[in-house]
Amino acid sequence: MWEDEFRALQVLIRSQRAKVFEKFKRHVSINDLLSDRWETAKFYGFGEGTSCYNNVLILGDVKVGKNTWIGPNVVLDGTAGLELGDFCSISAGVQIYTHNTVDWSNSLGVIGPETAPTKIGNGVYIGPNSVVQMGVTIGDKSVIGAMSFVNQDIKCSERVFGCPARVLHG
Repeated sequence: MWEDEFRALQVLIRSQRAKVFEKFKRHVSINDLLSDRWETAKFYGFGEGTSCYNNVLILGDVKVGKNTWIGPNVVLDGTAGLELGDFCSISAGVQIYTHNTVDWSNSLGVIGPETAPTKIGNGVYIGPNSVVQMGVTIGDKSVIGAMSFVNQDIKCSERVFGCPARVLHG
């Protein structure tokens, strides 16, 4: 009996894979073949028009505005409260934190995790595999270059890159 169900699932997956490839010319995980990114965002109470891949790790209190794109393999840590604005692009592999367990680990559990809210403004682009540290505020219309480590506040319309992230001049 289970062989029939398995074959039916394989047919469904192949069909969905072909539809996604035909429409978008891409391959996605089985979870993303069988789920709708806009429905996932709606389930979490994110703003209208926002899409969120199924494999995004969402922790705690995460608020997301309208028309924001959250790519695959993203971490949104809302342990201490995380806000993302409208029209943001959160690229693949981005990690945004509101806590760390450095003191907890070093104290062998005597000290609790450190927390601080993090806020991302409207119209912000965060490049692939970037990390935003807890407690950081990124101003509206800022650009964070790929693979950057953001450990301080970023003003509106600034372009930063690197590890740690520095303002791009010129």
